[in-house]
This record gives sequence, C-alpha cells and structure tokens, in this order.
Amino acid sequence: MSFSNLGLSEKVLAAVAATGYTTPTPIQEQAIPHVLARKDVLGIAQTGTGKTAAFVLPMLTILEKGRARARMPRTLILEPTRELAAQVKENFDRYGAGQKLNVALLIGGVSFGDQDAKLMRGVDVLIATPGRLLDHTERGGLLLTGVELLVIDEADRMLDMGFIPDIERICKLVPFTRQTLFFTATMPPEIRRITEAFLHNPQKVEVSRPATTAVTVTQAQVPAGREAHEKRELLRRLLREAKDLKNAIIFCNRKREVAIVHKSLQKHGFSVGALHGDMDQPARMAALDQFRKGELPLLVASDVAARGLDIPEVSHVFNFDVPHHADDYVHRIGRTGRAGRTGTAISIVTPLDQKSMAAIEKLIGQSIPRAEGDYEVAAEASDASERPREQRGRERSRGGRGKPQRGRDRERSPEPREAKQPAEARHPEARHPEARHRSDDKRRAEPRHDARQQANTSHVPSIGRPEPRRQREIDSEPGDHSHLPAFLLRPVRSPAGA
Repeated sequence: MSFSNLGLSEKVLAAVAATGYTTPTPIQEQAIPHVLARKDVLGIAQTGTGKTAAFVLPMLTILEKGRARARMPRTLILEPTRELAAQVKENFDRYGAGQKLNVALLIGGVSFGDQDAKLMRGVDVLIATPGRLLDHTERGGLLLTGVELLVIDEADRMLDMGFIPDIERICKLVPFTRQTLFFTATMPPEIRRITEAFLHNPQKVEVSRPATTAVTVTQAQVPAGREAHEKRELLRRLLREAKDLKNAIIFCNRKREVAIVHKSLQKHGFSVGALHGDMDQPARMAALDQFRKGELPLLVASDVAARGLDIPEVSHVFNFDVPHHADDYVHRIGRTGRAGRTGTAISIVTPLDQKSMAAIEKLIGQSIPRAEGDYEVAAEASDASERPREQRGRERSRGGRGKPQRGRDRERSPEPREAKQPAEARHPEARHPEARHRSDDKRRAEPRHDARQQANTSHVPSIGRPEPRRQREIDSEPGDHSHLPAFLLRPVRSPAGA
C-alpha cells in the first residue's frame, strides 16, 4: 500500500514524496484512515516505527480547512520533553511546507514574551510540554476552548515524568467533543486508566506487542565490576573495539553521571557531547544538532534522549547504567535500528544490575546474550583522578590507596597519638592532682569504707576526695572544731529579757 491510498490531501502527498518516503509503516497505514475519519485512536507501537508521522500527516490534511483565532489554537500536541516537542515541529515544517499554517512551540527555556506574541497571531498547531502550557493558561494568555484535536504523544513517558496530573487538568480544559489521539509504546495500568477516562470508543491500533524491541537491533550485555571507574574503562574499550560504529548514544541513569562520563571520554580523546535535563535549552539543542550532523559521533545522555528522538542513523546504543525501569530499556535501544536499519545495543552490567536485567528480559520476552570476548578489565591508574571526590574519600576510609593504613601509621610513629595532646585534654581530672585515682598499692593500704559512708560525704564542698565524716571525727582532737562549717561556730545571742 502507498500513501496515496490513505486519503491524504494532494499537498501532503507531494510533501511526503519530496522526502523520499513511498510506503507507510504499519502504524501509519492503520492509524491515518481512523484519524481522517475523526475517530479517537489509541496507538500502541514500539519506538522508531513512525508514530509521529501517523498523526502529523492526517492533521495537515484536516487543517487545510479552517482558520485560527487569536489565543485559541485549533489543535494541541502534548510532548513530555522539549526535544520531542521541537522534533514534532520539524515534522510540521517539513511536511507542511506547501501550506500556510501557523505552528507554535511552547517549551521551557524560552521567553514568555515571544511565545505570547505567537499566540496572539493565532495558532493552527500548538506543540507544548505540559508545564509550560499550564503556565500560559494560568496567566490568561491561552484559551483551550477552541481545540478540535488533542494529541498525547509518548504517554508512558508522561507517566514516568509525573505529568499525568497535568494531563488530567489539560483534558478538562479542552472541549469534551474534541478528537483525541493517544500514542504510547507501553501500556502500564495508569496509562490504561487515562485512556478509559478521556478517550471515547477509541480505535485501537496495535502493530506490535507492547514493550517489544525491534528485530533489527542486536542486543548484548557485558559484565563489569562494581566500581564506576571500572565501568568507564570498559566503556572506552567497547567504543574502541565496536564494529561499524558510526555514532552512538551512551545512556546514564543520573544527570551527575552524565557529566562524569562525558568528562572522562573527553579526557581520553573522544569527540563527545552531553545532554541532560539541567542544561539550558540552547545548549541542549546545540548538542543534538551537532550529533545529528555528525560533528559529534558520541552523545552521553540521560533518559531525556530516550523517548522519540528521531535520529535515523544511530548505529550503536550503550547503556552505561542499566535502567531502573524495564520500559526505559525498550525506549533507549529504540534510538538505533530505526526505519528498518540495523543497530547494536550493548549494556554494561554490574553484579548489582542483575535484578534489573532479569526484569528487562521478562518484559521483552527474550534473554539478552553476553557479548563475545574477554571483557574482564582492570581499572587504570590514570582513572583514579576521575573518580568523584566523595568516592575517593570512601576508599581512604576503607584503607584504600591515597592514604596509608592506620596500623602502619602506628608502627612508624615514635609515640602514641594521644601523647601529642596536652595532659589536660586527655584527662580532665589531671587539672587537679588531688582528684586522681590512687595507685593500687595506696588503695590497698587505705581503710575501706562502705557505700553508706561515702554517700554521707556527698554534701562536702571540697575539690579533692572528701574524707568520711566518721574518720574526721576520730582524727580531730577534743575541742578542735576546725572540721565544722563557719556558720556553726558563730556565737548565738540570747533574746532580750531571757
């Protein structure tokens, strides 16, 4: 079947032909007719199968009729990340080149003033991330009452990023009679609940089992040690020994780890860029643009790059960190092997990752073989400087390199460590010599007193150890009242007239 059999307009067909595509993918072949028939669609397909064009092409055909009004967009597309939103806009620019449509992009990192100006001119297609969209509605610069078609793309990613409450708010702001298109690669229970609440008799288009990987992607896992510097050494070896490596995306679980791996690869002579959520928008777009053009063959990224990014000729994907959620593995390796091309996905697996790997194999329904070759590597001495400061501190506390063990310190030291401290600091009672404990010999020579006698002396205000009351009475001479308090020795005056 060709695109001409799907009911698309002549302008859209001409734009598709100009891009070189002749045959629609299964998700496009099944979804486009339902969208043109103005039905709700639930599309489930693995990543890299052309889901974006499955809603962009029929939307362009529908939007040929009608006119946009100020601050009231005709269609709304929700994306989980800025990169995906910008990529969808590129699709509209490519396929809608022959049409006079106003397309606006509402994402973070861009001035509100520029975005408000575009909304005031009237927008046919509004592409937005949920947070920035709600910011505009709360400021009163955007009305969603004119939305005729709502697209929720990468819905499972929306769930992972915590956008489901925002999606529910947005769905209540758009008209009840709108047409809704819902696209996802996996169907967790929460996503299923959302589809039942906001889709009306949807046409389910499922071209592959949820959470399956493309057969064109060769998968492998490589064992590694627990330490991060061992994983970095193994990653460098895999990059050097990879066959037919044109470019690669290296995924890490944390933004901090992205920065460390990026710095490590740069230090060892690799041409590499970085992409994570804490970077400002111009830097993120610049890194993606350089990677697309081939100026940077390697890109270290967090899961912000795992969903929907269409870079067709990525030859390799490396999981420096095994993802905590099995669904993320499907999306990560979906960056390679797109549009029928072959690709390679290699995961570096530590002993702590075995549980996550078992969950991934259970989700995709197949076991991931171990890579051929001896990949038991030792850490390089030069990598010690790359380790985070707190990690080096932990190694020192365990007696690792960088600080001698305490036992050896004692052997080389001419005197114990306590001897270097003042006597008063070591023993507070040393400030009063009379308060020190007597030696064992003196203790044996002195008479012992029972606990009752010692308790009776607790009220005596003396710096040294007080003598028992009975012993003081025995030692004192008759008529000697020196042991009595001064107030008892004052003369007592008798009352007048006594």
